[in-house]
Amino acid sequence: MAAHAELEAQIDRWRSYVQRRRAISPADVDELEDHLREQIAERQATGLDDEEAFLVAIKRLGNLDAVSQEFAREHSDRLWKQLVLLPEKTPDDDGSTPAWRELAVVLALAVGAGIAVKVGFLLIENENVFARNLGLLVVPFIAGYFTWKRRLTPRAGAALLIPYGVLAVILNAYPFSVGGSTELLAVLHAPVILWLLAGLAYVGGRWRSDSRRMDFVRFTGEFAIYYTLLALGGAVLIGLTLGAFTLIGTDLEPVLAEWILPFAVPGALVVAAWLVEAKQNVVENIAPVLTRIFTPLTIVMLLALLGVIAAAGGLVDVERELLILMDAILILVLSLLLYSISARDFLARPGFFDALQLVLVIAAIAVDAVMLTAMLTRIAEFGFSPNKIAALGLNLLLLVHLVRAAWLTVGFLRGRRPFGQLENWQTRYLPVYGAWGAVVVVLFPPVFGFI
Repeated sequence: MAAHAELEAQIDRWRSYVQRRRAISPADVDELEDHLREQIAERQATGLDDEEAFLVAIKRLGNLDAVSQEFAREHSDRLWKQLVLLPEKTPDDDGSTPAWRELAVVLALAVGAGIAVKVGFLLIENENVFARNLGLLVVPFIAGYFTWKRRLTPRAGAALLIPYGVLAVILNAYPFSVGGSTELLAVLHAPVILWLLAGLAYVGGRWRSDSRRMDFVRFTGEFAIYYTLLALGGAVLIGLTLGAFTLIGTDLEPVLAEWILPFAVPGALVVAAWLVEAKQNVVENIAPVLTRIFTPLTIVMLLALLGVIAAAGGLVDVERELLILMDAILILVLSLLLYSISARDFLARPGFFDALQLVLVIAAIAVDAVMLTAMLTRIAEFGFSPNKIAALGLNLLLLVHLVRAAWLTVGFLRGRRPFGQLENWQTRYLPVYGAWGAVVVVLFPPVFGFI
């Protein structure tokens, strides 16, 4: 078992190295990895152990720089073609799905997501019930795109439907109190579970691969950026259109509320997923630029928060709204940390920005520790509630995540640990959040009497 884990780690390191070759697209990396695994299996069949089989398979693939140069020569048109929205495939291309066909699939899924939301809105009169089902109506279309893109087998696709179906039954069969705490917690945590299920489709069934999980982390960050850009652009376009129709005496707001937004908002999620897939590794990743801008700003914000809490006096007097806001900030900090790690070259030596990230993590740990103290104080003063226990559990998970990340970062800065250990810790801890989300959705309602 340990030997197999080490082999997977070696393949992950090889894949990460290959992905940094600009001339090799993600689809080509997948193809090369499949070929590598076939070579390893053939060598193992001859009696070689995992390490020997891996080394021989690598040599049979040839020198990676030579492979990159060969790809650049054979596909010299790829880089500039992928910069436009609809790159035209040529007979000499890599045999992947034609762009027009993928675009047709994406548009069909986007329209399908809009139809699902619109039909759900018409059939579900209760707003709270609709909120519980909103993720169930949209995320399957994103997961469906990944399933089609990764060419998952029907068996693998069906396996994803099982937890989805269980979640759907729980969200609709539980007798939640109208507007109760456990219902709100279910609405907030169900999307986390659904997104991790989409991640299983994204990694193509290789969830045990650290590099594939980190790919999904990177995808999630870029997905958020693309969707934000689409939302901002759409808001400007809609605003200008409404203004124009208002000036000519036509009220477009009913059409906007009843038809445009129900289709545009969920449809843009599918389109954003496609854009990330279409544009990755084409130009320099925007992640390093964003993380270097927002890391120091976030450090200043966290230090300011610590000052605000200190000035607030007793921890019992800290407003609940402030604790909720700080939780959101800590989640943002964790997202920034993950995005920064996903964008870093794991072969590069430790530098100033790595030290700055350590400062960020330590500041977040301090804020989290103060929040945990405030939460425990409020629980001792006012008693337990579903919201308090859910927040307490989340902050404990964040604390463990951040403390371990700080410890590994210190080891990396001192040259005692490879960067890969820090990177792997992030991806291996992610399922813990999904498990906690499942606990909140499945166990909290009956434990707390569905209040």
